[in-house]
Amino acid sequence: GGQTCTLTRTVAVPSVLSPTGRTWMNRNLGATQVATSSTDVASYGDLYQWGRKEDGHQIRTSSQTAGPVAAGTEGVNFITSSISPYDWLTVQDNTRWQTVGEANNPCPSGYRLPTETELNNERAAFSTDNAAGAYASALKLPVAGYRLYSNGTLDFVGSIGYYWSSTVSGTNARILTFQSLVANVGSTYRASGYSVRCIKD
Repeated sequence: GGQTCTLTRTVAVPSVLSPTGRTWMNRNLGATQVATSSTDVASYGDLYQWGRKEDGHQIRTSSQTAGPVAAGTEGVNFITSSISPYDWLTVQDNTRWQTVGEANNPCPSGYRLPTETELNNERAAFSTDNAAGAYASALKLPVAGYRLYSNGTLDFVGSIGYYWSSTVSGTNARILTFQSLVANVGSTYRASGYSVRCIKD
């Protein structure tokens, strides 16, 4: 009888080693290149809602649907929410994005969302505690802006960077933000659309 030969191709993930000793993707998820400046549009990449996989919603120009919605019915649109706690899910799920291989992890194989601590460790290594330091860092983080939870509008593109962590905080989730004056970590609504930078496990 005939033999079946299956060819598998492993695509190397474009990565960078940080001074913190951790390996990261060298660009935002959805970006076509490593940032050449803080405002390099080709390096901005996609904007994810917290806990969602790569399903089309993360495209900056994706349509929006009024939410929240039940898990498994999210489809491909950005899901807006104008009711507290401003999550795209009707029933919040803290387990999304917690591990490598988690069903909703949008990162390449072997990579996952960073924790708040992992993001904050990178921030502590910035030469300056602001957007210039974020770009000057090993990760070359650009100011990619965000999508507003309430109506899907793009905002602060080219002036503020917002990066998701896997860490939850009550009904919110933790993020790294930076702008011209300062960088910090804080909490925000899970229906917001923010950048994702994946870390190697």
